[in-house]
Amino acid sequence: MIRFAIGRVWLLSLSHPHPVMRFPLLLRLVLWFAAVFVLASRAQARLQSGEVHVWEPQEIMFQAARDYANPYAEVEMWIELKGPEFDRRVYGFWDGGQTFRVRFVATAPGEWTWRSGSNQSGDAGLNNGGGKLRAVGWTDAEKAENANRRGFVRTAGNGHALRYADGTPFFLVGDTWLAASTWRLPWKGFAAAADYVPGPGISFEEAVAWRKRQGFNSVSFIAAFPNWDADQYGATYKNKDGVFLRNAWEKFGHWAPNASITTADGATTTAKDMADEQGNRPFEVFPEREGLANYDRINPAYFRSLDRKLRHLADEGFVPFLETVRRDHGPGWKAYFDFNKSYARFVQYLIARYGAFNLVFSGIHLDWIPKDYSLTADEFNAALTYHWKIYGPLPFGQPYTTLIDTSTYKAFGHADSCPWLTMHTVGNKPRNHAIYASLEEIFRLTPAYPAANLEPYYTGWNHAINRPGGETPDENSPRDNYFARAMMYGSVLSGGLAGHVHGTAAYDLTSTGEPAGWRPHLWTALRYESGAQMQHLRDFVLSEGDRYQQLQLAAMDVSTRKTVNPLDEGLDGWAFMMRTAARDFALLYFENRAARAQLGGFTPAARYRWTWFNPRTGDWLARQEITVDATGVIPTPEFPARGADSADPADWAAKLLRLE
Repeated sequence: MIRFAIGRVWLLSLSHPHPVMRFPLLLRLVLWFAAVFVLASRAQARLQSGEVHVWEPQEIMFQAARDYANPYAEVEMWIELKGPEFDRRVYGFWDGGQTFRVRFVATAPGEWTWRSGSNQSGDAGLNNGGGKLRAVGWTDAEKAENANRRGFVRTAGNGHALRYADGTPFFLVGDTWLAASTWRLPWKGFAAAADYVPGPGISFEEAVAWRKRQGFNSVSFIAAFPNWDADQYGATYKNKDGVFLRNAWEKFGHWAPNASITTADGATTTAKDMADEQGNRPFEVFPEREGLANYDRINPAYFRSLDRKLRHLADEGFVPFLETVRRDHGPGWKAYFDFNKSYARFVQYLIARYGAFNLVFSGIHLDWIPKDYSLTADEFNAALTYHWKIYGPLPFGQPYTTLIDTSTYKAFGHADSCPWLTMHTVGNKPRNHAIYASLEEIFRLTPAYPAANLEPYYTGWNHAINRPGGETPDENSPRDNYFARAMMYGSVLSGGLAGHVHGTAAYDLTSTGEPAGWRPHLWTALRYESGAQMQHLRDFVLSEGDRYQQLQLAAMDVSTRKTVNPLDEGLDGWAFMMRTAARDFALLYFENRAARAQLGGFTPAARYRWTWFNPRTGDWLARQEITVDATGVIPTPEFPARGADSADPADWAAKLLRLE
């Protein structure tokens, strides 16, 4: 279990004084024995040996010696952390009152030391503290219990995929719970039953347990929604200065008497309220400023609630996709604050607070870039680059990207034009064949970056941007689940080798006690069949271990790439193929109504093993041996006969292996 090691700090402080231990020796001993008493015997033994595990988050608590009017804005503090092949500054964060904390991990076995400092040179509570610890590795059995013990996720050797620090492949299998940071998916403090099935009253722990049973290893959510509340203002709200403060999701059934933008019948709903379980909001709110958050005064209590959820995800082996804020906070932030400086401060606060977790970090949730309800991509890029120039990359090497409308490459560029970005994404628009060109474009970039589709077709969502070929199938119908499934395989085999993020119409987490409106409750959407089929995608891609990481684009060698419905706006009739440069391994996917194609570019006269894969059930079918003709062409075998799932659209995946 990952645990923040406050007890370890007490022990280290006895021989290596640091600011939290500014007490007489006798009092220090009393406090140390009290801390040790409440720890389990196994942990106590580790404390007495001064050992910690690699990749296990550690925490050092500091008490400032002085009071500050606004510690969030005035104080920067850090430790200089040194260990095997590691020497860099790790920043801390203000956690209320005079308390500051630094969280870090040891990235390799061996001796580690730290020394504290700050921009407040006269504060004895923050400066010149120090300590040391010995880091030890996990056993193979312990790594099998929790994949996060393999180390933080980073780019794989070829640049197109992801791996854990120990080299084990990491294929992102994600779900979309954008408001999971709030009370809408509440932390309840007890484990889910082994046979739990989602229903009303669902907790954060129960939702995680359900998706873990289905093979997920990630969930995507936004850390904070500062201006969103169920108040007298509309979900989309423009203040008296003409500045849009939010473009929020609706709180169904709750009307806003002071809405600045109304529906045709003269009324509109207010915004979904986004406090934590205790009613804390992420920033202070200006009184008499129409709900505007004070982005220069953070509320640490809100983030203490989020701590519990990040710790739980780490304990369960998840690698969350953590985002800063949604783009609609940008206009108000820039209108009333020094945006680059203030936004960079918040980005750094999140990195300091959560950068000792295994995660993928997103600098902004930029799902749409409308003129009034968002800043531009250039404006967000300027703020994120400003942050990067001051603080550099994430201290422990995790991927850094954004959720995007269409393509991060189209929005921000590549490499030097956005130095903070280390992973590309596509999503949201379009949710059909047209997005695959963006993935292929990213795959061809130099240097190579990992890529994934973060907002594909969402099961159960009746929205204009979510209608491939103009269709709106019934929720959780075979056709509905097929569209989600088609985008899983099509996205990965268009170059999205980092993985895939699934989504449903319940992304906004309409919760217990609220009417569902025109989006379902979360517990309903969690039972959609498309979610259960994500594990089949993982099994298909990882069926030959990390060999998928060497795949290259090969759709140009499919004789009939498009058939039946060749329109970019649809999701039928296309075929996909990626293949290694050695031509010894290929993965393929044939959408519903795709043609049996001739596949070129294989080794002439070689023999290959063809194995069909059912993406609906995860079953591998009987193997077939095929001899390539003299021109390097393989004909696609007959599609398998349909069995009990014959009512589903007839899509198929396949694997080709050259026989030595």
